[in-house]
Formats: sequence, C-alpha cells, structure tokens
Amino acid sequence: MEFDSKIATEYDRGVRRTLPTYDPMMRLSQTFLRMTLKEDASLLIVGGGGGNELKAFGPTNPGWTFTVVDPSASMLEVAKLKCEELGIGNRVEMIHGTVSDVQEERTFDGATCILVLHFIPNLEEKLALLKKVRSHLKPGAPFVLVSKCGDPDDPEFQMLVSLWKAYWLDTTSLPEEKVKELMKGTLTESSIPEQEIRRLLDEAGFGRIANFFRTNHFAGWVCFAN
Repeated sequence: MEFDSKIATEYDRGVRRTLPTYDPMMRLSQTFLRMTLKEDASLLIVGGGGGNELKAFGPTNPGWTFTVVDPSASMLEVAKLKCEELGIGNRVEMIHGTVSDVQEERTFDGATCILVLHFIPNLEEKLALLKKVRSHLKPGAPFVLVSKCGDPDDPEFQMLVSLWKAYWLDTTSLPEEKVKELMKGTLTESSIPEQEIRRLLDEAGFGRIANFFRTNHFAGWVCFAN
C-alpha cells in the first residue's frame, strides 16, 4: 500500500467521525501536559501511529521529544508522513511494536494512551499495559488516558452506541449495513465502566485521577505516576 497525504487525510476523517469532539479532547490533553511539564520534556505516546498526537503537540512545543509505539506498521507510515510535513522528525522516535518493546531502563516525563485501551481484550491485559506505561514514567509524571467507557450490557451504554450509530448515518454517506457492523463491533469490544478504569489506574500506580473529558461512550482521564 502506498502512503500519501490522501491516506493520512482519510485516517484523520475517520477518527473524527468516531469521536466527534476529538479535536477539543486533544487540545485539553495538550493543555494538561503543558501545565504539568517543563519546556524540555520527553513523551511516550502509546498507540500513536496515526500521528495525531505528534501533530497536536509537536509544532507548539519545540522542546518536547516523542517516542511513538504502535503495533501497526501502516499507521506508523502515516505518522512518518506527518512528521515530514511538520518538520519535527528529528524529535520523534518510532517503535513498531508495543510498550513491551521499549527498553526497560528508559523513562519519560509524560505519556498518553488515547483510544487504545478498549481494544485490549481483558482486564489482566489492560492492567498489564497500564503497569508497563507506569514503569517507564518518572515519579509525578502526567498521563492522559482516553478510551471507550461503559458496560456493553448496560442499557445506557447501548443507548449511547445507538446515538453514535445515528451520528454516523447523519454525517456520512455510509450505508446502514456498514454502520450496523461498526455498532456491533463496539458492543462486543472490551469496554469497561469508569470505576473499573479508575481501579486499574490506581492498581497500576497512578494517582490524582480526574475525569477531564466525556462524549457519548468515550471518556478521558488525567492522572500522575505515583
């Protein structure tokens, strides 16, 4: 597959259809990081292969460096394109793999994990991911987590997913059958309620947890490494 600006643009459109308030969420995430980090800081970006965190945080924070970890080579190619367009490639390291592929001794001043956790199949693996992120953070380092949130068996969650389905039908030209497939996937993904996410963050070694963002069945939390 040949990667060009068109592919990157299609990816950007897709994530904004998935989360209608994606851009405000990213701006709030940057504000949190800017208020808690020094001008020179190192960030670990988990699942950042689309390059949107780099685009949001890179140009306006020239002293920050980034390590992007993603298991998708295709998404890393999209991120590389954005680095070239933004002229920030000298401040970005990309790792094809998971957080487990980051050298154990490396530590960072902050980290993000945006729209990743709900793809992790079970609680043990979600906790393992969060613990691994914590192991790479300096004490007091800020962390941003954004994920689908809720119990797929809960009628309230199902109502929010129905609203999400209606949003796709209302704002795209996708046929209803295709949107129903998206909805079915969401109802079978491993989303968990907020109290479970808070418990996992606490167990992984994070404190001062605050819910800073919520739209439909997506939510975000800011916290700090203990």
